[in-house]
Amino acid sequence: MFLAQFYNYLAYEKRYSQHTLLSYQKDISQFSDFLTKTFETQLPAANHQMIRSWVIDMAEAEVSPASIGRKLSSLKSFYKFLFKQGIVANNPAVAVQSPKKSKKLPTFIDENKIIPLLDSDNIFDNSFNGTRDKLVIELLFGTGIRLSELIHIKLSDISTTEKLLKVLGKRNKERIIPLNKSLCVLVDYYLELRKICISEIEIPYLIITDKGDKTYPKLIYRVANKYLSIISTQRKKSPHVLRHSFATTLLNKGADINAIKELLGHANLSATQIYTHNTVERLKTIYKQAHPKA
Repeated sequence: MFLAQFYNYLAYEKRYSQHTLLSYQKDISQFSDFLTKTFETQLPAANHQMIRSWVIDMAEAEVSPASIGRKLSSLKSFYKFLFKQGIVANNPAVAVQSPKKSKKLPTFIDENKIIPLLDSDNIFDNSFNGTRDKLVIELLFGTGIRLSELIHIKLSDISTTEKLLKVLGKRNKERIIPLNKSLCVLVDYYLELRKICISEIEIPYLIITDKGDKTYPKLIYRVANKYLSIISTQRKKSPHVLRHSFATTLLNKGADINAIKELLGHANLSATQIYTHNTVERLKTIYKQAHPKA
């Protein structure tokens, strides 16, 4: 009963995305299983030491510090809710510390590799799937939107006449992103091809499958991995890499960091400032290559 109340609270009061809700459910379910197997007890009876034991168990299993921190954050929110509802006497997770994690620079691909990929006449075919795949890559790199935002773009959200895209981001926060001319041309072409290839099906979403269904995360991951593998050997080739590439490219071109923050839909500037580290590293590389005393 209290689990359902908590998930409803996250969905309707906090307005968390479906992806975030699934993460919370998974984290709490894993902890519940750990409690049952290790201490033979249930969630409301958990104490500080039990939660700390779970953190140690995950660390010994080589779960990354970032993942442990996220799971612990889920528990803290969960027990904070139970405390406010009077279900538990205190929040047993509040004093448990997350393991320290090293700061990693965002993985990105240089624009000098992405632009030739998009401009090539030989990589994307003229079929519906080929055109849709190109649009997916163009949108991710050209706007910096998140995977979940891409999937939920509706036809009414995009205007090639005004060259604008309306995006519903985290916590249902809307933002407007400008579109470049070539991307608008591609959108118009895709929509015309869509009418021809999937004429009998009406669906409000922009990106769809060749069967006329709303697209899904696994398909977008496959598209990103397929085409980024052509231009990069790096391990990460996800849709989020293109979001990082968008932000890094803008920063390298001299864009104001506050403007990049708004385009990305970040709540705090600190989330955007991590891209400045990529710029500094790039400058260091150029300096070492070009300066005679480097």
